[in-house]
Amino acid sequence: MDGMSAATSPAERRVSARVGAISESATLAVDAKAKALKAAGRPVIGFGAGEPDFPTPEYIVESAVEACRTPKYHRYTPAGGLPELKKAIAEKTLRDSGYPVDPAQVLVTNGGKQAIYEAFAAILDPGDEVIVPAPYWTTYPESIRLAGGVPVEVVADETTGYRVSVEQLEAARTERTKVVLFVSPSNPTGAVYSREDTEAIGRWAVEHGLWVLTDEIYEHLVYGDAVFTSMPAVVPELREKCIVVNGVAKTYAMTGWRVGWIVGPKDVVKAATNLQSHATSNVSNVAQVAALTAVSGSLDAVAEMREAFDRRRRTIVRMLNEIDGVVCPEPEGAFYVYPSVKALLGKEIRGQRPATSVELAALILDEVEVAVVPGEAFGTPGYLRLSYALGDEDLVEGVSRLQKLLAEATD
Repeated sequence: MDGMSAATSPAERRVSARVGAISESATLAVDAKAKALKAAGRPVIGFGAGEPDFPTPEYIVESAVEACRTPKYHRYTPAGGLPELKKAIAEKTLRDSGYPVDPAQVLVTNGGKQAIYEAFAAILDPGDEVIVPAPYWTTYPESIRLAGGVPVEVVADETTGYRVSVEQLEAARTERTKVVLFVSPSNPTGAVYSREDTEAIGRWAVEHGLWVLTDEIYEHLVYGDAVFTSMPAVVPELREKCIVVNGVAKTYAMTGWRVGWIVGPKDVVKAATNLQSHATSNVSNVAQVAALTAVSGSLDAVAEMREAFDRRRRTIVRMLNEIDGVVCPEPEGAFYVYPSVKALLGKEIRGQRPATSVELAALILDEVEVAVVPGEAFGTPGYLRLSYALGDEDLVEGVSRLQKLLAEATD
């Protein structure tokens, strides 16, 4: 019998059922494997991790260097964040989203993941349901379960540009539904909801007394005619039941600095702050000062990155759609593509017949040393996620390898 069976006494269990049920982050696992192979000298090209390939802008780094030399930052600071950073985040939220908030509505967290977990922990009771549009980022369901909630998936596919409708959300609503998750621009698909659709979903949530947790981490990475819309800005009556999650990671190429935040009603932010006071205390002061410089400054750096991402976006979509059996919608935001590879499953490729996108991703890594993340990680088998936040040459080389390998697929 296994170590977690019902016959095992609590004293004999080595890992709690709650934590033992957590899945490893699939995106980080793929990235770690790719980096390990690279370290071993293999010419691996990784499309796995969701982080810009640009360095953090120098003026932000310099502010952190100065913070290291400032004695007041060598000490504990308020668990909820530096007051000057909370004020700057409130001002940035109004500037970028048109959403007026008070600094007391802000909690500074150790990255977006902590923000998401603490937000769910602050509002969910055991058994509360959270509607989660799929494909979803791998962390959302795990954070919901850790907080005692139950994720309820609503699946959208390439025929709707990976966007769910109010009708789908309503079909998933039950008397246990407490929260709807809303992510635009989306990881993993790059989908961006229009203002009209964003407003419609917000008004539906208000009508049924639901909370909305909206992740706006990719707000500045939109392309073409797409426009980012902040739900609480266009649906003001939702604000007392809306939590916004954001951070500096994607906009300013600061993934490793670990600074995110929650914006929400004061009572919920206070509860989440109490939780953080026992979990981690304050975020690193040096990183907070860097974030303060970032959010207080211009958006010139992100404009340059967005131009490069847009170029890569068009290249990767074109090249992937040249492969028979691959259907790749053009993403409107973030820096991911999410092609369907359903037509390739079961076909013979170099003596193998991958039946799932997990098996196909493994074959791709083994045969041509290209790391991609299978759709199973995002709740929708039959797809692959590729990040185009990597250098142009590596991107073209990596997709060229895919083209050559998958062209060999036969019945």
